Amino acid sequence: MTFAQLSVIGLVALLGPLLAYPARWHLPVILGELAAGVVIGRTGIGYLDPTDPTLTFLADIGFALVMFVAGSHVPVRDPELRPALRGGLVRAVAVGLLAALGGWLIAAVAGTPHAALYGVLLASSSAALVLPMVDSLRLSGPSMLGLLPQVAVADAACIVALPLAIDPRHALRAAGGAAAVVGAAVVLFVVLRALERRGVQARVHQVSERRLLAVELRIQLVVLFALAALAVRTHVSIMLAGFAFGLAVTAVGEPRRLATQLFALTEGFFGPLFFVWLGAELNLRELGDHPGMIVLGVALGLGAALVHVAGGRVLGQPVPMGLLAAAQLGVPVAAATVGGQLGVLRAGEASAIMLGALSTIGLAVLGGVVAARERLPAADVGGDG
Repeated sequence: MTFAQLSVIGLVALLGPLLAYPARWHLPVILGELAAGVVIGRTGIGYLDPTDPTLTFLADIGFALVMFVAGSHVPVRDPELRPALRGGLVRAVAVGLLAALGGWLIAAVAGTPHAALYGVLLASSSAALVLPMVDSLRLSGPSMLGLLPQVAVADAACIVALPLAIDPRHALRAAGGAAAVVGAAVVLFVVLRALERRGVQARVHQVSERRLLAVELRIQLVVLFALAALAVRTHVSIMLAGFAFGLAVTAVGEPRRLATQLFALTEGFFGPLFFVWLGAELNLRELGDHPGMIVLGVALGLGAALVHVAGGRVLGQPVPMGLLAAAQLGVPVAAATVGGQLGVLRAGEASAIMLGALSTIGLAVLGGVVAARERLPAADVGGDG
């Protein structure tokens, strides 16, 4: 790994903002970054070696930060969301049940032993994708308030379930690791809330801001990396560590200056580096060698959209909202990377999983545009049935 390569990664990652710039397209920034990685990685010219240990470690830092930011964007403190929580939870459960059936069907047709993994993929949502789409489209109203808790519940549940589904042979170990990471995040929440109530956080914030010490940023990075180390030690994805800590921090309340610093650190360097690395890691040529995996990827993408739309419609959710809820990011990324590291995926299966995720993003963009144009009527926030 060299400074020249870092410079190239930063340069090609600018494709993300360039593709996201036309507001009428409503494209997530990560699409361009993934595409750039595909071009300079295994699928394309082979300039970037995704197996380089230094690059892989930097990408892991980026993944932890991306998931931390995603968790911190879940509006758990918004009082307007509380009446919608029950409806969102019921929809997430309905989608999960349909996803379990869909995962079994897809695995049976594809002839793979990964029914549980496919079920988790179909049920997953991505707060990191959905929330920026909602903001950019200026969607609001009771329908949106009902959507956000559904996405948050599905995102959190699937992040916890993924380690159990991706390697069932070590499910007990994965369950213990997930419990350890979640338990540590709960302890951190209790400690942070106690410090906040005693005024310690406010005093540290004032001194850090006045003297430009960035103490809060340093402390949060220390805690995030410690949680990531615990995740690695207990054989679960660092995705869970980042997301759980992000939820804990946002539940207590994150100072705006700190949020800005973390956003700059993540979106300015580590996030783009991670997504370029991920694109470079994928070998889409395998899809040509294994055309059945193309079918699998399309089935995963369309299946995710179908179960979210069907689960939502049973409870009165408009179809565009179901398409928005189907957007995936963190869970498929973790499935592709961790599955590859563990050697539990077949040739081309990681690329098929990412193809499915990209399909859900495209369908979510379509759903968001339709919702913005139609300005959907309000749905029942509290119960949906």
